[in-house]
Amino acid sequence: MQKQKKIILLSLGVGIMLMIAKFIAYFITSSNAILTDAAESIVNVLASSFAFYSIYLALQPRDVNHPYGHGKVEFFSVFVEGSLILLAGLIIIIKSAYNLFHPQIIQFLIQGTVIIGFTGFINFWLGYYLIKQSKILNSLTLFADGKHLQTDAFTSLGLVAGLILIYLTDINYLDSVLSIALGVYIIYNGYKLIRKSVGGLMDESDFVVVEEVIKTLNNHRHDSWIDVHNLRTQRYGTELHIDCHLTLPYYYDLNKVHEEVSKVDTLINENVRIQTEFFIHADPCLAKCCHYCRMPDCPVRSEPKRTDIIWNRHFVTRNQKHFS
Repeated sequence: MQKQKKIILLSLGVGIMLMIAKFIAYFITSSNAILTDAAESIVNVLASSFAFYSIYLALQPRDVNHPYGHGKVEFFSVFVEGSLILLAGLIIIIKSAYNLFHPQIIQFLIQGTVIIGFTGFINFWLGYYLIKQSKILNSLTLFADGKHLQTDAFTSLGLVAGLILIYLTDINYLDSVLSIALGVYIIYNGYKLIRKSVGGLMDESDFVVVEEVIKTLNNHRHDSWIDVHNLRTQRYGTELHIDCHLTLPYYYDLNKVHEEVSKVDTLINENVRIQTEFFIHADPCLAKCCHYCRMPDCPVRSEPKRTDIIWNRHFVTRNQKHFS
């Protein structure tokens, strides 16, 4: 988490400098399209500031009021960032539509284009760095901030191409048309971030992680693990909470059950890329489990093993104790 804070502070510092550079470009050119990019930079700075606070809050230990920790604030951070992006896009479209009918005089386009091109280059590589670190540190906040910066970089690239076209053709109304197009693109990216954050706040299953967990269980499956079902995931910042039901031989005593449950917990935490808190409910096997039970020399088997139950997302996530 401390490394995340340093990375966000770096993003915030660079964002402030680039924002100043973009507004300088706007003031010397009076270009709406450049103002579009400058306005999005304000969002970058605000988003990075909130991201820093959310990482600070996520660092706080669990307490009575937050038994699962404070990691959910990362989803709220992403929601705020997406909302700010969407709002910036709407404001950009409104202003640009106004200037289609009340155009401004554009000047010094080459100088402004050079500044925007430079800021876009910096944003792209900073965004790439944040996304790379988000995968290492498993941080949704860094991922969202990195995606936002790369979106800003692609916006700047399109803006540079448009400004060059305006310079070559001397058709000034293209400035507002370009700005509106960029505003629509910004709104779309804001919507995607909001959608991702709402999914997290609503405990939407992360099927990528679920598939990884199931693959790990399949690859290291013990004969005594007769069945796994009702597997559910919840994300809390950099931690994952999973609960599931594990069917074990009914004649195991409590110590043996605890041992098998601990093996599953250790297995997942050693092989899955995210730190996981595993809550496992142990179910006793029934006679109808015998036809797919792998236990060798089972003393209570009522019928021979005839088939294998394939553990996949469809079966493991269902709340059904035993398959017939």
